[in-house]
Amino acid sequence: MAQRIRSMTEGSPTRLLISFALPLMVGNVFQQLYTVVDTAVVGQVVGVGALASLGAADWLNWLVLSVVQGFAQGFAILMAQYFGAKDNRQLSRSIGVSTTLCAIAAVLMLLISQVAIVPALRVLNTPDDIIGGSILYLRIIFGGIPIVAAYNLLASILRALGDSKTPLYAVVVATVVNIALDLFLVMGLHWGIAGAAVATVFSQAVSMVYCYINVRKIRIIQLEKSDFRLQRDMVGTLLRLGSPVALQNAIISVGGMVVQSVINRYGMLFIAGFTATNKLYGILEIAATSYGYAVTSYVGQNLGAKLLKRIKSGMKSAAFVALATSVVIAAAMLLLGKLILGLFISGTPEEIEASMAIAYHYLAIMSVALPVLYMLYIYRSALMGMGDTVIPMASGFVEMALRIGIVFILPLFIGQEGVFYAEIAAWAGAAILLAIGYYVRIHGISRRWEHGAEN
Repeated sequence: MAQRIRSMTEGSPTRLLISFALPLMVGNVFQQLYTVVDTAVVGQVVGVGALASLGAADWLNWLVLSVVQGFAQGFAILMAQYFGAKDNRQLSRSIGVSTTLCAIAAVLMLLISQVAIVPALRVLNTPDDIIGGSILYLRIIFGGIPIVAAYNLLASILRALGDSKTPLYAVVVATVVNIALDLFLVMGLHWGIAGAAVATVFSQAVSMVYCYINVRKIRIIQLEKSDFRLQRDMVGTLLRLGSPVALQNAIISVGGMVVQSVINRYGMLFIAGFTATNKLYGILEIAATSYGYAVTSYVGQNLGAKLLKRIKSGMKSAAFVALATSVVIAAAMLLLGKLILGLFISGTPEEIEASMAIAYHYLAIMSVALPVLYMLYIYRSALMGMGDTVIPMASGFVEMALRIGIVFILPLFIGQEGVFYAEIAAWAGAAILLAIGYYVRIHGISRRWEHGAEN
């Protein structure tokens, strides 16, 4: 099989970014498809209570898994820069040490998460009638943390080297497996929430194996035993890049968990409606995450090659394409939102009507503000590609502060609807900080390079 890695240091920035992002978008569509199928099967077959159980587990699940994902994403920044600089020995070194660090992080997160599940759900005010399902789901999902860590590292290596197609194929295969297992375990064997969780973990293992096979075929990666040792200089650089990304994800998750604790006070129907829309969150940001990965790889490679003008022109292209895409997705959600939400919600006519009203109202608010989220991803990803993960981490604090502030204060004045605006405020605050950070950073690099301080 021909290698799919590619340099993004030459050619049209717009074409490169779109061609890189498109396979990721398709992959994300499939990834969201099996999330949607999980939710739809559980909601329709097991019931609205089971749907609420999944919703109550959402942010805690994201907290743990996103920390592992954050390390892998941060480590890939250095890989992209070495690849752009055509330094294959250092590239292999960075991959070896990243593998060891991710393995350590995965084991620690596995142990900590299993101990913390019950007390964390209690702190989040999870109702007694749904907490059992949430605990069962998280026990199984967290058992797959090492698999998730391995997949994210392997996919990050591929993306850093300009290959966005292999992760797509991995997700497509995993989606087919997941949907088949959902139908078999949940609908056929009636395993309920446990069946959905087992299907998810097994499909992630399929993705991991597929990516591993393809990474092994990349000839420029020549790993030696010494590359896996925790060498101080490489460990320091990787942790400087990866730790802020992991912490940023954790901070954002904490804010989301506080929001969830407030939502849990409004009862099962409100939780179910809120959960239905949150399951579409991934569809709303599907292109944003894809453009984000494209921008990080593009900026990282061009920074390694010291092509500042290409970074600037690529950012203009990325911003235009991202904004146009967000408008299209927002319009689609406003037109088709109720139809899609209906896949998740079941129960008596009164329950369906109440949950649907909550779900669509929240979806409409998020759709209108979607361009803000897309610019957040573009600027954050550019900063990460330049090796700056501190400002993105600071933006996570901004998101957390605004989510918590809005969710506690606004409902005092406009009732439970105030909860919906916590997410929008978090996007806006983070996007402003990231935009300022990007322009300050790019100006600083430009001045240094003009004075001959390229290193």
